[in-house]
Amino acid sequence: MNNQRREWIASISPDKVRYLIAKSRKFDVKDVGTDPHSGSNATDDGMIAILEEHPDDVVESELRSAIRSLNEDEQVDLVAMAWLGRRDGDINDWADLRRQAADAHNGRTASYLLGTPLLADYLEEAPDQFGETPTPD
Repeated sequence: MNNQRREWIASISPDKVRYLIAKSRKFDVKDVGTDPHSGSNATDDGMIAILEEHPDDVVESELRSAIRSLNEDEQVDLVAMAWLGRRDGDINDWADLRRQAADAHNGRTASYLLGTPLLADYLEEAPDQFGETPTPD
């Protein structure tokens, strides 16, 4: 793949991508709930439940809300960036990846992205190809 860097051409800002990376990281570390009906005290359990998924998970809710609040072009760019970071193409394929993401756009972007394993890693990789620092310095 060509590692040539280009100017940022996505309609979603690098700052929004950084925010979504941070939220995705917090979401990615969650594990499936192991004791959904626990009646014990959280401090007695070492607060382990905070690392498990729950129906009222604040992290998931915040991430889903942030993605839904993006306009359609930003959502399309975000999906294309996930694909770019997943190595479905390189920076030279950006227009094609974006076109495919636009064709696939259906109003369920948040669910699709939240169901993507390693989303934070993929989103972190993509801005680097544009010459942007993916995470705050």
